[in-house]
Amino acid sequence: MIDDNGRSFGTGYSSLSYLQRFPFDKIKIDRCFVNDIAKPDGSSWIVRAVVNIAAERCMTTTAEGVETPQQQQLLRALGCSEMQGYLFSPAKPAAEIRQLFLSHREQSSAAEARRGRKRRQIPGTAQV
Repeated sequence: MIDDNGRSFGTGYSSLSYLQRFPFDKIKIDRCFVNDIAKPDGSSWIVRAVVNIAAERCMTTTAEGVETPQQQQLLRALGCSEMQGYLFSPAKPAAEIRQLFLSHREQSSAAEARRGRKRRQIPGTAQV
C-alpha cells in the first residue's frame, strides 16, 4: 500500500487500519518481501496474505524489486497483479520513459501486423 507519503506498506510505520480509513486502490509489496520469497522459510506467506487482502478490497498489488524469473513466477502464482524491477528494466530517467513506451508500442504493432491484426490509435500519439 502506498501511504500519503509514497512509502510502501509493510516497512516503516504503517497500519492495517489504514486499509479501512483511506480509499487506497493499490498495495505495493516492498522488495524485502520479494528478495526471499523463494526460500523455504521466506516471505511467501506474507505476500499471499497481502495479495488476499488486496483482492478482498478490489485493489491491485505491485511487487517491487523483482529481479529473477523465479520471483516473477512465484509472485504470479500467489496472485500478484503487477511487478516492477530489474527483471523488466533498470531504472530510467523520466525523459527516457516516453521513448521506452513508444519503442514497446512499435514492437507490439509489428508483432500484431505479422498476425494480421490492426492496432487502434491512442489519441495524442502518432500512428505507427
